[in-house]
Amino acid sequence: MAKRLVPLLNRVLVEKIVPPSKTTAGILLPEKTAKLNSGKVVAVGSGLRNKEGNHIPISVKEGDTVLLPDYGGTEVKLDDKEYHLYRDEDILGTLHDD
Repeated sequence: MAKRLVPLLNRVLVEKIVPPSKTTAGILLPEKTAKLNSGKVVAVGSGLRNKEGNHIPISVKEGDTVLLPDYGGTEVKLDDKEYHLYRDEDILGTLHDD
């Protein structure tokens, strides 16, 4: 039975993107080459409420590619896949193809 994690409040579930370790021609790439700590948003929480009770929505949505901090987040394993839970404010930005 597959498990599904639904983040609470301002949490965002991210699957990190692992850069390829070698090119299509078979050339091995060093670890530092094109290292961009990014991931794909898998699920988002409902958001927070401020002191007045107004809803503060999450700034990213499912499917977004986001830039992540080098450290932080909570590692979660579901069905042999590794995910990370971050607070919405810990995510550094979104990445877009131009």
